[in-house]
Amino acid sequence: MRTLRDFLASLLVALILLTVALAGARAGSLADALPGFAEGTFPATEAALSAVAASGDPQTAAVIKALQDERLVFDPATKAVFIKAADGSLLDPTTGKPIAGPAPAETKSIRLNNKIRGSIDAAMGALTLLSPDPAVRLSAADAVFKARQASALPALQAALAKETDPRIKLVMQQAAASAALADPKAAETDRVAAVQVIQNRGDKDALAILTELKSDASPAVRAAAGTAAANIKGELAIWDNVQNLYYSLSLGSVLLLAAIGLAITFGVMGVINMAHGEMVMLGAYTTFVVQETIREQAPWLFDWSLAIALPLAFLVSGAVGVVIERGIIRFLYGRPLETLLATWGVSLILQQAVRTIFGPNNREVGNPSWMSGAFDLGNLTITYNRMWIIVFAAAVFVLLLVVLRFTRFGLQMRAVTQNRAMASAMGIRTPWVDALTFGLGSGIAGIAGVALSQIDNVSPNLGQSYIIDSFMVVVFGGVGNLWGTLIAALSLGVANKFLEPVAGAVLGKIVVLVFIILFIQKRPRGLFALKGRAVEA
Repeated sequence: MRTLRDFLASLLVALILLTVALAGARAGSLADALPGFAEGTFPATEAALSAVAASGDPQTAAVIKALQDERLVFDPATKAVFIKAADGSLLDPTTGKPIAGPAPAETKSIRLNNKIRGSIDAAMGALTLLSPDPAVRLSAADAVFKARQASALPALQAALAKETDPRIKLVMQQAAASAALADPKAAETDRVAAVQVIQNRGDKDALAILTELKSDASPAVRAAAGTAAANIKGELAIWDNVQNLYYSLSLGSVLLLAAIGLAITFGVMGVINMAHGEMVMLGAYTTFVVQETIREQAPWLFDWSLAIALPLAFLVSGAVGVVIERGIIRFLYGRPLETLLATWGVSLILQQAVRTIFGPNNREVGNPSWMSGAFDLGNLTITYNRMWIIVFAAAVFVLLLVVLRFTRFGLQMRAVTQNRAMASAMGIRTPWVDALTFGLGSGIAGIAGVALSQIDNVSPNLGQSYIIDSFMVVVFGGVGNLWGTLIAALSLGVANKFLEPVAGAVLGKIVVLVFIILFIQKRPRGLFALKGRAVEA
């Protein structure tokens, strides 16, 4: 019994000594690696970083983090390396404690380049692959994948053996494939298999890894990488077209919001309203005022700011529209040139009034939390603000159709559009229909301004950016026809977005304008035949 007890005691002492020896070896390994940072050359810094990452010392993360933040410095005289703390004091990188004795008279930061920064990301990723937080592990695996560092392979293999989350495990496998492809010592079969794993990822990062394959790769690996890169390029081209289609729908929705109110006033009243863009601007500034009030008085309501701004913007722009119609436009019916000049003057007055009140500079309008950020659908990036604008434009369009088709006001407005004299003879007060119609169109422009404030600069010139496009949409679709306005807005949105990469933004707009001019020569009434005062005349 005593012999067994003595044996166990001896074994325990041996284990303790071994642990101490291993700790000393790790500390010595870190201490031996640190002077490489003081050499002042990029290869020496990268070699020192690899040695630090491989040391397994508890201070490894702190040293690499300090290097990443450019807080790892050295004394040019003694070549000693230190970590600079937030307060400017120097810490011993092997212990993390303040240095003993006086600080050196001069220290220099360690220079970094893009290659070293990539190695830092890979090293930090490898250190956090076993984090208990799934989001941290996923981010670390993705960083290691992009860094393409063969030295990260052992850490990845250890992390893969413990990972249970399928999504994170897949990214770790892709990171391991990236590391294996960067390792010139890996077997050819392993590197070819890694090419297939990277191809299955299919994004731009995967394409970059395959196209930037090092020259030490064998012909078989290069051939596999070339085929995989060609396949990814084909898939990305399809995704790019889908992304452009999403942007087209987004632009078309913006054009629909800006033009739909103009389609109503132009169709019913035959008025060329050059101040329509300023109604959009008033809606955007109403949103700004609402958000500023909420920021000062009730910050917790910020996520509801757009819901509060929508009815207010409609009322403000609609009221201004009614005042313009009753005060100016009703005296100019049947005189389109004078109406155009008068509303152009009104637009200048409104712009100057806004400059006087709010100043000429852009105003900040924030995105609520539910309109911020984006999510990925395959290789398609869906931004929340544009997605909600598409939904909002569709909702406004449907609501307007309901108002025009199923309400008394809508019935009267359609009657005036089709035959003003007969509608007046039937007892409809056509002057008030004109005023309320102009107010409705202006109010819709105001709520369009609420939406546009989320994707564009809020300034006195906001409306001028959309007035020409709005007129093109209305004329192309058919004056006064809402379905024509919808089809025209989406068509012009698609045309603009798919022409921009080929011809550029300015030339693309010119091509669209020339097309509309030629189209109107053949179909003067637009896509859908005009019904209303212009036909009667």
